[in-house]
Amino acid sequence: MSTGLKWRWCHDIREIPAVAWHALQTERTSPFLEYEWLHSLESSGCASRKTGWLPCHLLVEANGQLVAAAPLYLKSHSQGEFVFDQEWAAVAGQLGERYYPKLIGMAPFTPATGYRILVHPEYSEAEVWPLMLAAIDRFCQEKDISVFSLLYVDLDWRAQLEADGLTPRITHNYQWHNPGYRSYEDFLSQFNANQRRNIKRERAAMEKSGLELKIYTGEEITPRLLSLMYDFYSNTCAQFWNWSKYLNRRFFESLYPNYRERVVLVAGERNAEIVGMSFCIRKGDRLFGRYWGCREEVKFLHFNVCYYEPIALAIREGIRNFDPGAGGSHKIRRGFPATPVYSYHRFYSRRLQQVLVPYLNRVNPLMLAELENVNQNEVPFREDVLPSLSALTKG
Repeated sequence: MSTGLKWRWCHDIREIPAVAWHALQTERTSPFLEYEWLHSLESSGCASRKTGWLPCHLLVEANGQLVAAAPLYLKSHSQGEFVFDQEWAAVAGQLGERYYPKLIGMAPFTPATGYRILVHPEYSEAEVWPLMLAAIDRFCQEKDISVFSLLYVDLDWRAQLEADGLTPRITHNYQWHNPGYRSYEDFLSQFNANQRRNIKRERAAMEKSGLELKIYTGEEITPRLLSLMYDFYSNTCAQFWNWSKYLNRRFFESLYPNYRERVVLVAGERNAEIVGMSFCIRKGDRLFGRYWGCREEVKFLHFNVCYYEPIALAIREGIRNFDPGAGGSHKIRRGFPATPVYSYHRFYSRRLQQVLVPYLNRVNPLMLAELENVNQNEVPFREDVLPSLSALTKG
C-alpha cells in the first residue's frame, strides 16, 4: 500500500472543489458519478439526511490533493435504490438484528450500471482501494452497521470485489445493445416479421396523431425545458400511485448550464407545443433513459420518445449501449433483452451473513438461467439472431 495516503469522510459534496473531483473523472466514469449530477442531487435537497440519503463520501488524499473518492450514502430505508432488499430487512427483524442504517455506494435514485470508485490518473485503483475498503470496514463495525452494499457495479470491477470477499447479487434490467447497426431498417431486420410490422405501426402512429418527434441536445437545452421536464416527471409519479417522487424542480433546473451537455430530451410536439417528453443522459457511446411524462395521453407516444427515437439516435451516432431505465418487461418486445445487473454486499452481522450468503449463492445461478430463458423465448428476434443474446448472461 502506498504511503502518504490519508482517508476522510465527507458529508456534503459541496465541500469538495469541483476541479478536484473533475480530475478523478475519465471518459469511462459513469455520468451519474460526475460532480455536477451528484452536486445537483445534494444541493437540491433530494439526497440529504432529511430524505434518508445522508452523504457519506469516502475520500483519499495525498499532501492535500484528492486522489480517490467513493460516493457513499448512509441510508435509513431502502427506497430509491431499485435493488430491492426489503425482504432482507424483514429477515433481520426476525433474527433480532438491526438492518438500518446501512451504507451503500450508488448515485441516488439512479439504477444505472457503472458504479466504481474514482481514482486520479497518477494513482492506481490497486493503491487506494485496499485503504478505502479497510476504512469502510472500520466505519461499519464502529457504527454497528450490518450491511454495506455497492449497487449497479461496473462489470469490469466484479472480479476485484469478489476477491475482496463481497457477495454478489444478480438482478436484471432491459438494455439495448448495438452490434453495429448501419440503419434503423438494419435494426428492424433483427425482429421476426410480426414484431417488425408492430414496431413500424407504432412508429407511424405519431404522424397519424399529428405529432412530430424532436430531439434537444447541447445549447438547445434551456432552463425552461428542464423545468418542463420536471412537470412531466411529476405528472408521471402522480399518475402511478406506486411511483415515488424522489426529485424536485430545483434538481432539474440545477442541471443548467454545467450538466446540460449530457442531457438529451426527446419530445413529441404538436403545433410547436410539447405534448410529452423523455429525459435521457448521454456520455460517449452510452445512453441512459431516466424519466418521461406527458400532458396528453397519446397511444404509443411513450414507446416512441422513450425507446424508438433514442434507438434511432443511437444508431446514427454509434452509441453502443442504451439503458432505458428501471422496470418494464414490455421493453423486451421492443429490442431490449434482459441483462444481468450486479450488486455486491458485505454483511457485518454474523447472523445475516449465515442466512443471506448461502441464499445468494443458490439464487444467482437460477437468475442467470431465468434471464437466458427469457431472452431465448420472449425476445421477438429471428431464430438465427437469438443465439447471440446468450452472451449477455455469461458473466
